[in-house]
Amino acid sequence: MRKAVIIVVLLLIVVGGFFGFKFYKKNYGNNIQKDGYVLIPHGAEFKQIIDSAAKYVDDKAAFESVATEKDLPKNFKPGRYHFKKGMGNSDLVNMIKAGNQSENSFRIGDFGDIYQMVGKVTKKTETDSLQFVNELYKIAVDKGYTSAEDLKKHFFIDTYNFYWTVTPAEFFKKFDDQYKEFWNAERKAKEAQSGLSRDQIYALASIVFKESGGKPDEMKTIAGLYLNRYKKDMKLQSDPTVIYAMNKQNNFKESIKRVLYKHLSTPSPFNTYANKGIPPGPICITDKNSVDAVLNAEKNDFIFMCADPSRPGLHKFTDNAEEHAANAKVYQDWLNSRNIK
Repeated sequence: MRKAVIIVVLLLIVVGGFFGFKFYKKNYGNNIQKDGYVLIPHGAEFKQIIDSAAKYVDDKAAFESVATEKDLPKNFKPGRYHFKKGMGNSDLVNMIKAGNQSENSFRIGDFGDIYQMVGKVTKKTETDSLQFVNELYKIAVDKGYTSAEDLKKHFFIDTYNFYWTVTPAEFFKKFDDQYKEFWNAERKAKEAQSGLSRDQIYALASIVFKESGGKPDEMKTIAGLYLNRYKKDMKLQSDPTVIYAMNKQNNFKESIKRVLYKHLSTPSPFNTYANKGIPPGPICITDKNSVDAVLNAEKNDFIFMCADPSRPGLHKFTDNAEEHAANAKVYQDWLNSRNIK
């Protein structure tokens, strides 16, 4: 009798262990064959979630079973979810139900216009580019602007993190908050002392950014030079403004590598060879250093600058036209020697 009881107990332990192991494996054992991201849009069907996950899970049926038991078909949050090795089905389902999605990095570069930026950004968002632009347009109108392009100054070059499900309003708010924080009392005081409008400051900052190649080394010197030209009622004659004018005409599909004499007459209010004064707006999204360079421009007498081929990325500055002509010839000869057209 005692032996029979022991046998029954052992059988129960074995059977319990067997089913316990199956339960553990199904719910908590690793079910990821490779790392990856699963995108679950708003209004997704349960089958769509399962099919998306199938690329990464080892046992699709087990994942679907646990998901069904945990009522995932009716209780999921849209997002971009990181399926990592070591995760079990219960962890995966709980992650999606809780909406614990992973952020993605967005690089905001020196885009020529808002539409160019949106084209890049929406490759990493659920919202398509048309809807994104339309929403930014509404935000611009609410701010008293005429188009989404007028929002350009609210953005700064940098890398930011957002969720795949970010809305245009949420996206812009991050930059608008940063913009308001940037324009503190000290910078507003310098803005007032400059005698320039906010739009003029950003337009000059964008020129400074382009002329400096984004390097802070010469930004304040370049800002001082262009302010000298502006105060002397001279044309700014900045090559990047010509490039921008031409790029804008072809919707930024291609860009010239070298500004030639024939390009200088390109009709555009942004072309500083064709027009006096500061352009009506920035020629690109710029960075904080460039704006600060305009607010803290170097006091100098320079009115000419030319790229220095002996120091890549840097320039030769002068207040003398003949010296500038000599500098320009050296640079042009250097371009010709490398067949840069």
